[in-house]
Amino acid sequence: MMFWNGNMGGWGSVLMVISFVLFWGAVIAAIVLLARALGPANRGTNPGSSPGYAEDLLAQRFARGEIDESEYTARLDVLRRGPRR
Repeated sequence: MMFWNGNMGGWGSVLMVISFVLFWGAVIAAIVLLARALGPANRGTNPGSSPGYAEDLLAQRFARGEIDESEYTARLDVLRRGPRR
């Protein structure tokens, strides 16, 4: 018995669905991996890891008036001394 006119049987339909899902999964995975490789996270260091980032952030808060001078100097001193052990 021959299957013509698009009637490929049960296993043909299952294989077609599986191949469809695998193909589009591979396409989406390739796009995600490419976006991660070219994204801004891998173009340099994390801004939170640079030594002066915390001091710059503290200076910005002081400039905006969120903290006063005594709090600024106290926190700046803690940042420059490092964590207590």
